[in-house]
Amino acid sequence: MRVANPTQADDRPTALLIRAPGTNCDREMATAFELAGASAVTVHVDRLIADPAPLREASLVGLPGGFSYGDDVAAGRVFSHRLARGLAEPITAAVERGVPILGVCNGFQVLVKLGLLPGWSPGDSGWTQQTTLIDNAHPRFIDRWVGCVIPGEADGGGRCVWTRGLGTCELPIAHGEGRFAAPPAVLDRLEAGGQVALRYADPADNPNGSARAIAGITDPTGLVLGLMPHPERYTDALQHPRWTRLTPAERAAETPGLRLFRNAVEHVRNVTPVATPG
Repeated sequence: MRVANPTQADDRPTALLIRAPGTNCDREMATAFELAGASAVTVHVDRLIADPAPLREASLVGLPGGFSYGDDVAAGRVFSHRLARGLAEPITAAVERGVPILGVCNGFQVLVKLGLLPGWSPGDSGWTQQTTLIDNAHPRFIDRWVGCVIPGEADGGGRCVWTRGLGTCELPIAHGEGRFAAPPAVLDRLEAGGQVALRYADPADNPNGSARAIAGITDPTGLVLGLMPHPERYTDALQHPRWTRLTPAERAAETPGLRLFRNAVEHVRNVTPVATPG
């Protein structure tokens, strides 16, 4: 399977979604990318390993949420191993050419176990895992909406291209292994480098017990983002649990979830060069 050329007539950049057995949020993510102005293509990881061409040609990459490989061993562990063993070179090439990459929930778990986040210089053997996502502090599955805040927005915007302009917002979460964890030195380095892309807004309402209320991180370039909240589930005001209380203006406004995807699509169109086949 080959992805259409990103320079197609309607000028819609191609967003490649990589799924695995157990992935169940790919349709929502594809819809979000389409609404944001991209052309979404979903490919099974096994098919992509057999033919990496779509990854070499994509302008954006998404790892959707779900329960890849049944969360055996640990959430995202098996999927990350599949990517590391079968697609290390084209993934590294995508990062090096500036392709925005998004991992949501299970996709975030995959990115940290792969070592693509926090994305510090890889060693001779490839990317090294330095953070993780473990069982929620209260070991049960959580499914609700939470307040989120984007660090650095008051100073004119954070490092992450995906979250620009979001400020404080609400997004849904749904996970059992969402507690972000890392050694103190790693947490300090993330904060000092502006790589904390998203926090839970209320320290007293940290839903999973994440270290320093971290809900998402980015790599040093701001192009690779992983987060536990699901922006793809809030692309329309009608999806908000209190939508009947929203004003007409609030209902007509672009949702934070859709804004996140549009930020990346606009970045590809306006800042980075269009990807070309390898």
